Parts: sequence; C-alpha cells; structure tokens
Amino acid sequence: MRKTMHETGARNGVASAARGGLYTPDQRARRDATVWTLVQGILAPLQFLAFAISLVLVLRYLATGDGYLAATVSILIKTALLLTIMVTGAIWEKVVFGQYLLAPAFFWEDVVSFVVIALHLAYVAALMTSALNSAGQMWLALAAYATYAVNAAQFVLKLRRARLQSAAQTGGAA
Repeated sequence: MRKTMHETGARNGVASAARGGLYTPDQRARRDATVWTLVQGILAPLQFLAFAISLVLVLRYLATGDGYLAATVSILIKTALLLTIMVTGAIWEKVVFGQYLLAPAFFWEDVVSFVVIALHLAYVAALMTSALNSAGQMWLALAAYATYAVNAAQFVLKLRRARLQSAAQTGGAA
C-alpha cells in the first residue's frame, strides 16, 4: 500500500520523537544549511520587539484613551511581520521537513500560528470595516497578542529542545 508524504512524514516525526530528537540528521543538516534559518532567526526577535512596543501602545490607549493612531500603526506593523514570518517559516519547513506547513515536528506550533493569524486578520478586518469601535479593536488585538505569546513560547521551547538535542549529540560524539 502506497503511503502519502504526510503519512510518511508523520511516521518519521513519530520515530524521531520516539528517539527523543526533534530533527533527523538529514533534517538538521538542511536546517543548518538553509538561509531560511537565518531569516527566521532575524524575523522572530524583530516580531517580538514589535509585539512588545505595540502591547505597550495598546495598553496605553485602553488605559488613557490616548494614542489610538500609534497603537493602530503598531498593530499593523506587528501583523505584517507575523505574515512575513509565517510565509518564510512555511518555506523553511518545506526545505527542512519536505512540506510547507504542519510538519509533525512543528504541528502544534503551526496550528496555534493559524489562530494567531486569524485573530490578527480579524483585527485588520475590524479596522477596515469599522465592525468594532476603537476599544473593541484594541481588545481584539490583545486577544491576538495573548495567543501570539502562547505561540512564541511554543517556539522558544522547541528551539530550546533543538539546542539540547544538538548539545547531547555533540557531547555523545566526543
């Protein structure tokens, strides 16, 4: 019986996870060789910085009623960075794991990323259509940001796991 790429990828992901590793040696080599790893390494902290600044501006607006334009622009910048990192991240997953999204090693991070994107785009839609008043828009942005914080934590934990795996394998080879 012929296996689909997703079934094969899921099986490989399970086998890799069963060994306690995030990447197979081939995947690690592709991860280390691709420029998309560097792109992600630059965009992720940049997006986090935009998030932190925007969070302050949104909270300031909600607390004082001042700074709506600054908060709105900051949310749009954060959203643009999010979409950029999602597209480049999908390319990275294709290079490393052979599929654009939902690779077994990053399945749940991608699922939560979809929710983050949906909330950010809901904010943009609410802004463009005036479906929510300014306070409602900011509360929606905060919901998007809370979900982003969960997603960022997922990726940080995954990065830590990858570094521990790499260190264990390097130490084991010595």
